[in-house]
Amino acid sequence: MSAMPETLRAALDYAVTGWPAFPTRPDDPSCPGGKDCGCKAPFPGTRGCLDATTDPDVIRAWWRRWPTANVSIATGAPGPDVLDVDVKPGGDGWTAFNRLKRAGLLAGAKALVRTPSGGLHSYYAGTGQRNGKLPRHHIDFRSAGGYVLAPPSRVHGRPYELLDHRAGARGRLDWQAATRLLEPPRPAGKPRGTDAGDLGKLAAWVAAQKEGNRNDGLFWAACRAAETGHGDLGDLVAAAVTAGLAEAEARRTVTSAARRVATR
Repeated sequence: MSAMPETLRAALDYAVTGWPAFPTRPDDPSCPGGKDCGCKAPFPGTRGCLDATTDPDVIRAWWRRWPTANVSIATGAPGPDVLDVDVKPGGDGWTAFNRLKRAGLLAGAKALVRTPSGGLHSYYAGTGQRNGKLPRHHIDFRSAGGYVLAPPSRVHGRPYELLDHRAGARGRLDWQAATRLLEPPRPAGKPRGTDAGDLGKLAAWVAAQKEGNRNDGLFWAACRAAETGHGDLGDLVAAAVTAGLAEAEARRTVTSAARRVATR
């Protein structure tokens, strides 16, 4: 009896944890990479993450057909959310990763995986958030409708390697908060000059924000208030509630803004 392929064993293990898995093209060390690289693609005739499953019979049938396949995991609940730190000739995402870490936004990761490029996949509890990309910061976010190649898959002769697994970790990554930290919004009509440091005027401005700008406006105002030494931002929370935000959401936004200022 032939030995079970490592990637099949991994796919079955991921399925047991509740993470839907599926096969992707096998490693081709001769592939030069670049924009035309198809090494991470699903097999022709399959729908990739749309076909991902936890059914062991389906998974075994796939690997009987493609025994050298790599294994991928569908991201977003019930699978994990994954922050992808890129390392490319034009730059890397480590500076952004460290800023997010200092701000407390990366706590509670379930697993850390070194990618073939020398980057990182940081796994979190799955949600229904949208996928995201911050090209200037060289980081991507994979959630609902996305997927990642997983250990022990290999691309261009190099493996995905599990660095750390934290059983029981349930941390969640708030991608919207991460985006606000790295690329702060610039609300229109914001207070200028000395008014930007006046808590009362900032609160009045926040209270007047309309739907679609309330959260971003609150974040901007909280950053300005924290920068000028205001420690108690309760007036901004109250103003945001007046504008229509839920109090819990407003408090999270103010806390995120204060962390951003503290970690600059």
